[in-house]
Amino acid sequence: MKFLVLGGGSQGSACAFDLVRRDGVKKVILADVHVDEPREFLRPYIGKGLELRSVDATNEDEVRAVMKGVDAVACALPYYFNLDMTRLAIRAGAHFCDLGGNTEIVDDQKGLSDRAVDAGVSAVPDCGLAPGMVNILAQGGIDALDRVDSVKIFVGGLPQDPKPPLNYQIVYSMEGVLDYYTTPVLVLEDGAVVEKEALTGVEDIDFPEPVGRLEAFYTAGGISRMPYRYEGTIPSMAYKTLRYPGHAQLVKAMRDLGLFDLDPVKTGGTSVVPRDVFIDIVSPRLRNPDGNDLVAMRVEVEGAKWGEPKSVRFDLIDYYDAENGVTAMERTTGYSLAATAFMQAAGVVEPGVHTPAECIPVDRFIEELGGRGVKIERSES
Repeated sequence: MKFLVLGGGSQGSACAFDLVRRDGVKKVILADVHVDEPREFLRPYIGKGLELRSVDATNEDEVRAVMKGVDAVACALPYYFNLDMTRLAIRAGAHFCDLGGNTEIVDDQKGLSDRAVDAGVSAVPDCGLAPGMVNILAQGGIDALDRVDSVKIFVGGLPQDPKPPLNYQIVYSMEGVLDYYTTPVLVLEDGAVVEKEALTGVEDIDFPEPVGRLEAFYTAGGISRMPYRYEGTIPSMAYKTLRYPGHAQLVKAMRDLGLFDLDPVKTGGTSVVPRDVFIDIVSPRLRNPDGNDLVAMRVEVEGAKWGEPKSVRFDLIDYYDAENGVTAMERTTGYSLAATAFMQAAGVVEPGVHTPAECIPVDRFIEELGGRGVKIERSES
């Protein structure tokens, strides 16, 4: 099998690292505008199954050329490239998956399903951690029950050694974090899709030591289209982000004071955007070049089976891979993308455009990630 990974950042590099080590994979092409400084963990594979290719994603001819002859494309570019890359992959006769990031674009991608069927390929948007992994696990719980009363999803990328005042470190982009903290959150409540304010709905969630007690609160984007899919069918469904206790209150105060606003303000005769200033000041203080992060996740589905109350739960705590220098967020997100691309190329996914919950079998997905040391535990009660 031959794969193309678009985007040489953190998640694309992790995806390529996963794919190039898999049995049956002959070549992985990692493409981006600048590929002259690959991540350290990729360097042993260059010329030994891994090819680096300089490609401008805004140049359709260059993208077409690099897609030629590959079995599947895994896209880790910014979300606004996803629709165009989907179209080009379908035309090239290659399977396609991406990290998602925008629900409206996912809707547009779904509109390409007939083209994908005609081309005999599959396209799967939203294939990271959240959305992505959590959707597949939630669907696995839903499928295991006859009646579903609630779906609760909790996910957080956290530092192993938290430092005050926020007890947080950046594990992807500060811009993305602030979007999740400011965008209205979609949940199912009494079977209807309703909006909740981000950073509200705080509750405590206990994990095994050394993680211990975390707080969970509403944030946007984590489960993409699932509330709409189950509107009127499942009474309650919500996604919450996990942080160390006290984080939500501090961040909400900063947001409510206007520090995340996008409307320019004048200061000293100069017009500035509060959010841009905040990001420039805070980002360097929240970066940890040594990694040392963890990802905590829990998915709980409650309902009934054979007329008796039943619940299905999935748990994950994953840590920074010090041996290879791969963060927990890269492992859980980039490896999820790679697992999806591999299953597509292996013929597990039917032609057409599907979200992960609609097409990825939960047991196979857990097995694929387990082979990379990302251990998801399933329990029932």
